[in-house]
Amino acid sequence: GPPFSLSTQLRLFRTRKSCSSQLLLGVFSFLSKAGLLFVSRPVCMHCSSPKMVCETKIVAEDHESISGSKKDAIIVSSSQMWPSLSGSPSSSPASLSGVEEDFKKDNVYIREFHPSEQEVVRRIFYEGIMERIPNTAFRGLKYQPLIQLMYGIFAIICFVVTKSLLLTCCLPIFLMGMRYYFSRKVILSYLECALHTDMSDIENYYMKPPGSCFWVAVLDGNVVGIVAARGNEEDNTMELRRMSVDSNFRGKGIAKALGRKVLEFAMLNNYSSIILGTTAVKVAAHKLYESLGFKHVGVIDHYTLPGMTHSILERMFFQLRYHRYRLQLREE
Repeated sequence: GPPFSLSTQLRLFRTRKSCSSQLLLGVFSFLSKAGLLFVSRPVCMHCSSPKMVCETKIVAEDHESISGSKKDAIIVSSSQMWPSLSGSPSSSPASLSGVEEDFKKDNVYIREFHPSEQEVVRRIFYEGIMERIPNTAFRGLKYQPLIQLMYGIFAIICFVVTKSLLLTCCLPIFLMGMRYYFSRKVILSYLECALHTDMSDIENYYMKPPGSCFWVAVLDGNVVGIVAARGNEEDNTMELRRMSVDSNFRGKGIAKALGRKVLEFAMLNNYSSIILGTTAVKVAAHKLYESLGFKHVGVIDHYTLPGMTHSILERMFFQLRYHRYRLQLREE
C-alpha cells in the first residue's frame, strides 16, 4: 500500500497499544472473577505497632519484616513446629492451617501484654475463676464417690430419725447449698490471694523476668483471652499459667492458639518441657491440654488452696482434685 506519514504511523502504533492493553486487562479481569488468578496487595508491616502484630504465622507470613525485642527475634510458625510436639491427628499441619484461616477471618491476634490492659486482664481472670464455683460444687461431686456415699448415709439417717419424706427430700438441696457456700468461700479467698500477687503487677511478674511472658488474645480491638508462662531455670521447665478466655468469645479456638504461643515461646527459649496444673472440672479443659500434646502425669485428690481452713465442715462440703500435665519438648 502507499507509505504512511510519520504522524499517521505514530497514531496507528498508539491505537494498537491501547487495544492490546485493553485486551490484557479484559483477560486479567476474567481470570480474577473465575478464581484462576489471585492478586495480593503488599501490606506494610511498619504501619502497625510491633505490639499489635501477632508473632505467629496466623497474622504475618513475612516474619523478617517484624522488628521487636529478643522475645520476638526468632519466629517459628505453628505448622512448621507442631508435628514434632504431638502425634495426634488434631496437631497435623492441615488442621493447624484450618485454625489459622479461621483466625484470619475473625481478626484474632496473639500478642504480648501491655500495662494499659491490666484491668481487663484481671477481669477475664476473675470471671474465669468464678465459673469454678458451681463447677466445683456440683460437677465435682461426680468424681467423689466417698462423699456421695456419705451424703446417702445422711439421707438414710434423716429418714430414720425424722420419719419425714419431705425433710429427706429437702436434704439434698441443703447439702448442695452447703457445697456451693464453701466453694464460693474458698475460691473467693483464692482469688483475693491471686489478685494481690502476680495478677496485681503483671508487668513486673511476667514481662520483665527472663524466660517469662504474658500474652493476650485480641479480637476486633478487644482483649478476649489471656495466658502466661513462667520459666524455672533450675530444672529447665516452663509453667503454663493463668489461661482464660472471655465466655462471650469461646468456641473460636482462642485457648488453643494461646497454648500454642506458650509452646513456641518454650521452644525458642530452649526449655526441655512445659508443665501445668489445673483444678478444672470441665472435660473440655482437659481435652484442650491433651490436644496441645500434654500428658496427664498425676492427680492430687485433696488439694489445698490458699485460704482453706481445713475445718470439718469444709472437708465435708469442699474438695478439689488437682491435675498435673506435662509436655516433653526434648530430652535432657
